[in-house]
Amino acid sequence: MSALELSARALAALPEIAPGDDLAALIAAAGADLRPGDVVVLSQKIVSKAEGRLVSLGDVSPSERARDLAAALAKDARAVQVVLDESADVLRAERGVLITRTRHGFVCANAGVDHSNVPGDDVVCLLPRDPDASARRIRGGLGGEAAVLIADSFGRAWRLGQADVAIGCAGLAPLDDRRGTPDAEGRELIASVDAVADQAASAAALVRDKAGREAVVVVRGLERYVTAEDGPGAAAIVRPLDEDLFG
Repeated sequence: MSALELSARALAALPEIAPGDDLAALIAAAGADLRPGDVVVLSQKIVSKAEGRLVSLGDVSPSERARDLAAALAKDARAVQVVLDESADVLRAERGVLITRTRHGFVCANAGVDHSNVPGDDVVCLLPRDPDASARRIRGGLGGEAAVLIADSFGRAWRLGQADVAIGCAGLAPLDDRRGTPDAEGRELIASVDAVADQAASAAALVRDKAGREAVVVVRGLERYVTAEDGPGAAAIVRPLDEDLFG
């Protein structure tokens, strides 16, 4: 495959993931057939399940703040409490929407807490505690020659619809900084930083069925961005607060 070609292939559906499951072994068993330079994109949900990041709402006692927010937003106060526990800051709470900054630095709805594709009516799933560490661990289990991304669906403040982004990354340059290089007319680029990891995550999302269990996609054609070292991870994508124009 040339540098101008890209392919994305969803693996066969995995079994329901339980805490303690070895995702690398399950991916190998699903027929990944990995080559050096491949990028393995996993849904956040299976990583969180394998790491036991599940909370039963029956065990949650909502605070007064959670109850007040829940009443204003028409949400379950117990679920709101879980969101608050996972958040460093609440940025917006209006029109039924709770937007927070997670302890990882991600800005997203409900701190990434949700109950889709989770067995049990009163169980919610949290983001991994350290998605970059999770990606590094899975990459090691796969032999270390393919990169690993952990992807989740985020909304966009000024555009409708959701798109998958990388919340964890190992072995892939998450950004391609082309500032200072010339464009086709020889002009110097001053603001061109490509979000490589996020774009790979979104490409993978187009070929998997989120309502099913096709939670792993192999993206091929990004060899020029795959690195021997695990690299800085998706943490490098988070915009520093002092550069936030809208906070």
